[in-house]
Amino acid sequence: MLLRSSGPSPFGRKVKMAAKRLGLLARMEVVTADTTNPDDPLMGDNPLGKIPLLVLDDGRRVYDSRVILECLDHMAGGGVILPRDFDARLAALTQQALADGVLDAALLVVYEGRFRPAELAHKPWVDRQLGKISRGLAAFERDLPDPAAFTVGTLTLACALGYLDLRKPLDWRPAHPGLVAWLEAFRALHPEYDATAAA
Repeated sequence: MLLRSSGPSPFGRKVKMAAKRLGLLARMEVVTADTTNPDDPLMGDNPLGKIPLLVLDDGRRVYDSRVILECLDHMAGGGVILPRDFDARLAALTQQALADGVLDAALLVVYEGRFRPAELAHKPWVDRQLGKISRGLAAFERDLPDPAAFTVGTLTLACALGYLDLRKPLDWRPAHPGLVAWLEAFRALHPEYDATAAA
């Protein structure tokens, strides 16, 4: 298999964390993709030009990270990172959706600063994204998942918090001591977190 991603991508990290836990990472060739380059092979594999992108052994292209995690769980026999029990599965998928939303908003804030000229920055729009991040983190703070669980929900939350630490669109730690402790516990229990940190 071939995985198109980049080192700092939190969505790519999700896939690498899951693949490592499921024993599938050694079967993947990880290739760095440049989402800003129209000539990058990524553009031919994913019409949206987004990472991560997984090319299966039979040539099928799989995207985005949520679908790739479904695919990897199936390849590993199912019920590993996506619980079989409906209620547990629904909880994990909902956690994943919330953490993905935090990541989407964080990426938009980072991209605003990176790609838009300062004189064109629109503070109300940035503030709206920061509000999404803050509300998402507050929701997790009120209902912390079990850090021992390694599901699509918890691994995505860990990746989201790691990305906030890496890019710092806002200082999340002082307002969320429960999440700080949660991340430390998750990190201690799951070596996949440190093994996939951006270089």
